[in-house]
Formats: sequence, C-alpha cells, structure tokens
Amino acid sequence: MSATDPRELLADPAQAGAYFIDARDSQALADAATELGFALARVDFAGCRDKDDALARIAAGLRFPEWFGGNWDALDDSVNDLSWWPAPGYLLLIERAGAWQAAHADDAATLVEILGDAAQDWAKTRVPFWALLPLPEAELAQMAP
Repeated sequence: MSATDPRELLADPAQAGAYFIDARDSQALADAATELGFALARVDFAGCRDKDDALARIAAGLRFPEWFGGNWDALDDSVNDLSWWPAPGYLLLIERAGAWQAAHADDAATLVEILGDAAQDWAKTRVPFWALLPLPEAELAQMAP
C-alpha cells in the first residue's frame, strides 16, 4: 500500500470500487474503515463451494434482509440499497477468495462487476462503497497483465 493514509483513500467515493488487493493491507484498511465509522463486513470464502454459497456468505456478511433472493439480480438490488445498515460508508472484505475465484472465474467476474457498479452508484450519493478481495502477494502478482 502507498504512503497515503488509508482513511483518506476510503473516505473518497470517487476512488471506491471493487478491487483485488494485497492481503497484507487488509487489516489496515479494516481499521481505517472502523475509524471512519463505516459498516465493515468481513466475508470468508475459504471452502466456498459455488455461486449460491458465495451469495449466502455475502448476504450474511452484509446483513441482508430475509427477502434476499439469492441470485445476481438480488445481490445487485441489495448492495445498492443497504437501508437496513445505514452508515457513512461501506467496506466489504471478501477474504480467502482465491480458490473460489480460480474455480468459478465467470461467477467471480460477475461478482466483481456487480460490486464495482454498486460502488459507482453509491458514489453518486457521495457514499464510499468498497468491495475488496485480498489475495496473497503471489496470487495477486499472477493477476497482473
């Protein structure tokens, strides 16, 4: 991570989005989100079996209401609402997702797209929404073009 204060970065809705990050930066970002009063959801994807399991884990982490439909459209609707968890900003950390991403590349791409679009929509209301997928340094390096 750069020398920039992580609180400054997280507080800027224009910078928010869905990103793969170095896992070593996760705790500093989580701490910064807490200091900013953001809603913080840590979702562990270790052993995640499939799309349905991934959606259920995200729903639990973001405290989705019981009416959550458990599909991509429902995820899109829910991450663009979050009225049940009002906060000045949001940080979703999807941890240990490397194996799931490798095994379910199309679903992982859809997930990142939905979360990235949600960040752009939230930015229009000046609310930062971050979805970060921390990966070990070696896995992150393999993703570089």
